[in-house]
Amino acid sequence: MAHTIYDNFYLSNEVEDQYNSHLDLQQFCTVDNSLVGTAGMLRKINRYKATNGTQKLGMGEGNTQSIEVSYTPEEYRILLAQNRFEYYDEQEMTDPMLVPVGVRHMGTDMFNTVNADIFAEFNKATQVVVTTALDFDCFADAQSVLNLENLEGVSIFAFVCSADVATLRKALKDTLQYVEAFAKTGYIGTVAGVNIYTKKDAVSGTIIMGTREAVTLFNKKGVEVETPPRDSSDANTRKNTIISRKYYLPALTDETKCVKIFKGTATPSTDTTASKDKTYYEKVGNGYIAVTPATGDNPKDKGWYTIA
Repeated sequence: MAHTIYDNFYLSNEVEDQYNSHLDLQQFCTVDNSLVGTAGMLRKINRYKATNGTQKLGMGEGNTQSIEVSYTPEEYRILLAQNRFEYYDEQEMTDPMLVPVGVRHMGTDMFNTVNADIFAEFNKATQVVVTTALDFDCFADAQSVLNLENLEGVSIFAFVCSADVATLRKALKDTLQYVEAFAKTGYIGTVAGVNIYTKKDAVSGTIIMGTREAVTLFNKKGVEVETPPRDSSDANTRKNTIISRKYYLPALTDETKCVKIFKGTATPSTDTTASKDKTYYEKVGNGYIAVTPATGDNPKDKGWYTIA
């Protein structure tokens, strides 16, 4: 254990910022504290989506199609995130900041680990909007894909990497409105009704937009901290151990509430047979949604697209 110990005389007591991202993603997903089971146990989660079915009708006419809800069962494993910090009595006596800094980074590291898994679920978005520029129009198009009718009480957010924040500010100018009531770490403003947040580990050129219903974080328990009693060998060497752990499972549970925006071009497919090496999309709103071809499907006849 190679801890760097400083004499108190030279100790500045300043701790370097170690967060990969200050943005706590738990506020952007639905939290379900009913998780039961053990680490590694499988849990089946249904990922829902719905088809459009609204038609314009004349007198005496009725609907010829209906809105259909379908789901794809996905298997997830319950995760156990655990970390450990060890130190000796003599180290703590030499440097009183050693334990506070070590314990603080246990929380930081746990925070980053859970955040990364939540963000990975947002990045599984199957609905996409392709654009030539990151501007007002792409946010308006992405909202059409979400297809939300009643916006009262609905908070739509978007995660943007640090490198793209400047691009957005230049492109949006006065259309990027700052709402003080939404001020949180990472919030830079609102455009087209979407709250923009800086996510410094997001992918450059890609924006993830959605609502809290898109991802659910299933919790078995909060973070617990344990200090195991010393065994005979640890007592003999005066070694101390602190352990923190968390059981959780993040999952994309409603793919209709999440959209990925990126620069690209959608082209009507000319394939008459679906290729396993391609991802096909069908039109939805002003965007597209990934489809899973069935046996015998003809992408050209289906009107599907490929995106590059």
